[in-house]
Amino acid sequence: MTEEMIIAGFGGQGVLSMGQILCYGGVMQGLEVSWMPSYGPEMRGGTANCTVILSDEPISSPVLTEFDTAIVLNQPSMDKFEKSVKPGGLLIFEENGITRKPKRTDIEVRSLGAYDESVRMKNTKVFNMIVIGGLLAVKPVLEMENVIKGLEKVLPERYHHLIPLNEQAIRRGMELMQEKAGV
Repeated sequence: MTEEMIIAGFGGQGVLSMGQILCYGGVMQGLEVSWMPSYGPEMRGGTANCTVILSDEPISSPVLTEFDTAIVLNQPSMDKFEKSVKPGGLLIFEENGITRKPKRTDIEVRSLGAYDESVRMKNTKVFNMIVIGGLLAVKPVLEMENVIKGLEKVLPERYHHLIPLNEQAIRRGMELMQEKAGV
């Protein structure tokens, strides 16, 4: 199993953290991982993305031009990465802030209202965890316990009291995606 993905959005949306959490979770699951961030000099508010590779085989290169999965959280990311999803791949996009929906018919396209759900949960900081949950509902590339272990590695210890809230957000993202699919 090798999963090659891109996560892209604005700085401040937790894009890089999502990639780190998935990679640490992959390490905890015994997988080979690669995380390669890319962001503009302004970071918060600028564009940011990271490539993530999870594999049960050695990874030859972290540099990718096509992806099995793209998670896009804003319109500039949609414009840039929609065409980079491999035929038969998956594109998950955040409904809030997307003005042009994906046009491709050779990939699976899923939308997620993670931002609106984070507002309903009264904590917009869990937005990215809802997105991870949406991903795991469609592609269970990692077991939940390993994602939580990855979260423990990425989140500074002084914020570990927030891990239950983040786990709740991941589970809510999974539920949201299943509800949208009518499962």
